[in-house]
Amino acid sequence: MARGLTSSTDHNSLPPQEITPNTTERGKIPEGRHWTRYRLMRTIIIPWALMLPILVLHAIVVLIPAIQGIYYSFTEWSGIGQAKYVGLENFRRLLFDDLEYGNALRNNLIWMAFFVTVPFAMALFTASLLARVKTGGMIYRTLLFMPYVIPSVVVAAIWRYLLSPRFGIGSQLAHLGISGLDVAFLGRPDTALVSIAFADSWHFWGFLMVLFLAAMQSIPNDLYDAAKVDGANRWQEFLHVTLPGIRATVSFMLMTVMIWSFLVFEYVWLLTQGGPGGASEVLGVVIFVNAFRRFDAGYAAAQGLTISFFAGMIVLLFVFLRRRGWEI
Repeated sequence: MARGLTSSTDHNSLPPQEITPNTTERGKIPEGRHWTRYRLMRTIIIPWALMLPILVLHAIVVLIPAIQGIYYSFTEWSGIGQAKYVGLENFRRLLFDDLEYGNALRNNLIWMAFFVTVPFAMALFTASLLARVKTGGMIYRTLLFMPYVIPSVVVAAIWRYLLSPRFGIGSQLAHLGISGLDVAFLGRPDTALVSIAFADSWHFWGFLMVLFLAAMQSIPNDLYDAAKVDGANRWQEFLHVTLPGIRATVSFMLMTVMIWSFLVFEYVWLLTQGGPGGASEVLGVVIFVNAFRRFDAGYAAAQGLTISFFAGMIVLLFVFLRRRGWEI
């Protein structure tokens, strides 16, 4: 009996057998060269085979058109037929001769200044209020986010009617004795661009608000409790607790909105098509007109390439500031 117990104990005390590449049991890893081939399939061939469809689609939709755009920016091309290589002529014309491009670039910078201030201020203020709401908060978020999911064509039609000097808000206020607002905001050079930006901001700021609210709700309540113990008021809590807690989200959206400001097209085209007299022209409108109205696609490609340049400079600026120690 003792001998059997000792044998069982010795058997259980044996160290477990490790599975090595030389294991040949059924269902185990193959040995030798087969093991190398098996690992190659698992780690390289199968993953890349699964990624291949999306890589091909990306190359067709993004990479190849991007390379073609760079090539055509150095040519004179109508969009159809053979392109004629002209070197840097399109860029010389763009920098020194084209006043329309300079005006459009200035309008894009005005658009950027508007969108990194007004929508951000509205979104931060509203998100800070909703972060404290415990009952019915989802209703308010849904109502404020709803304009963002409305199609751009519908939003443009709504604001074209609201800003109409005959049927809009200004006209209705004039009937009530409040004059001065029944003007053609979209038809005046001094108000057209700002009016379009306001309409787009009405559509966009709810999206920012939802992002900021989600970031605020991830801040630990202990930080607010500690601030209250130290005697901080609501403004000081926002300045020293909320803003540092959502700095990463705000910085990323600032970079994104600055890049988007060079890509604006749809609202300007839908509401004014760049008018009156080019007062609301932006780079997107100028590129569209050159490519599809004037059939100067080579020059339009050069103008489009400058947008990529500006976007790259914005990204590099944020990367530089982050490497210098800025918490963004």
